[in-house]
Amino acid sequence: MQARNLSIFTLLSAISYGALATSPIPELQLTKQITLSGLSSGAYMAGQYHQAFAEQVEGVAMLAGGPVYCAQNSLGLALEHCFNKATSAPDLEAIENYLTEKRQTQKLAPLSALADDNVWIFSGTKDTTVHPKLAQALYKQYTQWVKPEHIVLINDMAFGHTFPTDRTDLGACDISEPPYLASCHYDAAGALLQHLLGTIKGKSETSTGNLLKINQFQMSEAAKSTLAETGYLYVPQTCAAGASCRLHVSFHGCKQDAASVGEAYVAGTGLNNYADTNNIVVLYPQTTASSINPFNPNACWDWWGYTGSEYTTRDGSQLQAVYQLVQALQH
Repeated sequence: MQARNLSIFTLLSAISYGALATSPIPELQLTKQITLSGLSSGAYMAGQYHQAFAEQVEGVAMLAGGPVYCAQNSLGLALEHCFNKATSAPDLEAIENYLTEKRQTQKLAPLSALADDNVWIFSGTKDTTVHPKLAQALYKQYTQWVKPEHIVLINDMAFGHTFPTDRTDLGACDISEPPYLASCHYDAAGALLQHLLGTIKGKSETSTGNLLKINQFQMSEAAKSTLAETGYLYVPQTCAAGASCRLHVSFHGCKQDAASVGEAYVAGTGLNNYADTNNIVVLYPQTTASSINPFNPNACWDWWGYTGSEYTTRDGSQLQAVYQLVQALQH
């Protein structure tokens, strides 16, 4: 019965997702520097975007993820060293050699662009999807790139593979299941934004802005080959009225796209509530399960190479797509 109900939920989510028309985007006054966050494959993607376009990024938060370029363009290495195995041992030296080469050819941002960025890394001790030791490897990796006072690792909470919230209407925090949001008595959205931005105002009790459906294909040529047609944009009332606002990009995880879970993620993390009180527009780009590539049935972001070998560089199709979305919003 549970499986049948989940299938019905997934079907209705997909129907709802496809049926609603996109909304016009108001004229926005966005600052040039952005912040990023992501869960699971979204965490890997946030790290990749940071490395590729650090000049425009002032902070990145990664939940339940591992080192940048962990899979080294190999599904085999991804399965062996970047998922749930206690024996996972990403080759950080080989990875750094590759990233250095890409920096030298200007396919990644220079290290100087990363040094002052704020980095927030989170992993639950009961995560059986992405082993907690991978977050430690990610932390070790980032200590090479940013000043120590700018980076924090939180890995002492008994949480599963989920985005932890202080909501009381979600599932248990040690369970890892769609929509990968849980009631944990912990406000991850507030914690990550506090670290990325410094002092922030408390969140609104209920979100008061507009969650818009946007046409990613119209905003980004690169999106047509690699993203879903429809994405989401949360716009607080103050930003819609012309106030100067920041842009935060939030990457969903696998099986967490809107076609799979409806608006659960884009409306439920708590980010929108903080956006209301801190003049932040939140972009929720949406990837899609591939009908032609059998290696991405769960609408994951590409962190192992299913879109091509340059997936982690500025030439990567998904990175290009999101970059174009950001540019479209800022101009």
